[in-house]
Amino acid sequence: MLGLWHMLRPARPAVPLTPERPLADTVLLVPLDGRPPCRQFVIDAGRIAGTRVEAPPTSIQDYYSQPGDTQGMRQWLSQNLGNSQAAILSIDQLLYGGLLAAREKEASPAEINSLLQYLRGLHTAHPDIPLYAFSILPRQTPQDTIDGYQERKDLLAYSRLKGRQAEGLPIDEQELSRLEQAIPAESMTRYLAHFAENKQLNEALIRLVHEGVLAQLVLGQDDGEPFSIPNIEKNELKKYIAHQNLPADKVFLTHGADEIALSLLTTIKNRQAGFRPRIFVHYNSPATPDRVMPYMAINTAETVREKIALLGGQESDTPGEADFTLLVSTCNSDEDDLASRQQTAAYLQTARENNQPVALVDLSKHFTAQETVLPLLLNSDYPVNTLIAYAGWNTTSNSIGTALAQASLYEVSRQQAASLEETIGLTAANITFLQDRLLEDYFYLKEDIDLINLELQKAGYTNTADLDLEHNHRWANRMLQRAMKDHLAAYKNTRAFRQPVTFHSPYGQFSLLLQDMTVDLSYPWPRTFEIWLQATPYFAMLPTGKIK
Repeated sequence: MLGLWHMLRPARPAVPLTPERPLADTVLLVPLDGRPPCRQFVIDAGRIAGTRVEAPPTSIQDYYSQPGDTQGMRQWLSQNLGNSQAAILSIDQLLYGGLLAAREKEASPAEINSLLQYLRGLHTAHPDIPLYAFSILPRQTPQDTIDGYQERKDLLAYSRLKGRQAEGLPIDEQELSRLEQAIPAESMTRYLAHFAENKQLNEALIRLVHEGVLAQLVLGQDDGEPFSIPNIEKNELKKYIAHQNLPADKVFLTHGADEIALSLLTTIKNRQAGFRPRIFVHYNSPATPDRVMPYMAINTAETVREKIALLGGQESDTPGEADFTLLVSTCNSDEDDLASRQQTAAYLQTARENNQPVALVDLSKHFTAQETVLPLLLNSDYPVNTLIAYAGWNTTSNSIGTALAQASLYEVSRQQAASLEETIGLTAANITFLQDRLLEDYFYLKEDIDLINLELQKAGYTNTADLDLEHNHRWANRMLQRAMKDHLAAYKNTRAFRQPVTFHSPYGQFSLLLQDMTVDLSYPWPRTFEIWLQATPYFAMLPTGKIK
């Protein structure tokens, strides 16, 4: 242990510091739901940009299957909008009470009209405060109230056939006819009415953009496939947008849901600064751009293009002329491309030597650690705090959207910083967000979640997506905290974590060292799918010199 300490300790004295990022403006957030990606990520990322992101109190927020208080949410928004510079609004939260509620509840024409009138009144009362709204297209999975196994299976098959038919592709007409006869009429009606209602709602929201009520509208597609009924709705909405003759940046269609509020925060900051991030995109292998990852309706390259466009960015031809590089790895052991991880790690080392900032998207086809790049970086002592963003969450759209938003926020903030002290503060905020993503997206989602689910299942709890708050939810939290703190103890004693990193700014360069880090974490909802996690890094400043 003594030898390890001598190897890791800095050769020159470090000065402990607690850098703070001043919060100069305020953005209100009505989140899609109460999960951390939809709420906490946006609040935490706001600190990078020097923006206070205010979300509604948890007392009126949704909680798992319990919808949020839509009237209370609207009242909170009306009372607080005047003290902000912009607002990010989830239509699903304001109308239904959150994403899960939107998947199940039906809104009457009167309820939809009430929301539209509310938004018009909000804009009239505060005409100079832009309203950025987003709405999610229903996924093709049938509502939970349609609970027959064969019924649900038939509806999914029907959706896929109808999607192919709408694209002009040949289908098995006899199978389509069989499904139409086999699916109970009531279930078919409810299933299709869900998409029809959503289409009418989104058309009305597009008209609000045309009226000037909404500064921007983003329509997200949740958990898609290449051929499905949601794609039919999406294509019809594209035609409707074109008919309204709106600029491309006013109404935007994108794949994904949970990351959209974070993307909108970045869009707001980019527009305020007149910043169009120039991004060089590098893939881990020639197969990656055309690869369609799980839960996606489009390939990886299309996802990258639309997420860059959403931020108002543009692709660069070379890393030298870019503000940063987006490095996308989508390893798939079935296609024998694991060797590309070594090439990705080597690319990162070269980029570091050339002082080229990199945001790493570290995806796995089978959601396993063996298909990710991070273990190679840790084993090779790559200083992970040189990354300006990291994401490896469950879907390609979530991860690419999150990494691009973080990297762009960091870059626009760095360029707008007014002093060295401010630059140090925003860099510390970015490293904190980075460490949160490393701990959750890799250590939890690629390692601990399967072990915890297995322990729960061995004890007889088969449904890890619906834990018992009074019994196995508490036990699962204890397992989570023990497993993650063991990971943290090992991780923060690696050279990859502890190596000082030198950062460059218009006000001079500075070197930061992570001396320690603690973490607070739990399950925000009674299921193991996601965690609430807050890392607290302890920084020290080193004299600048030869450290890289």
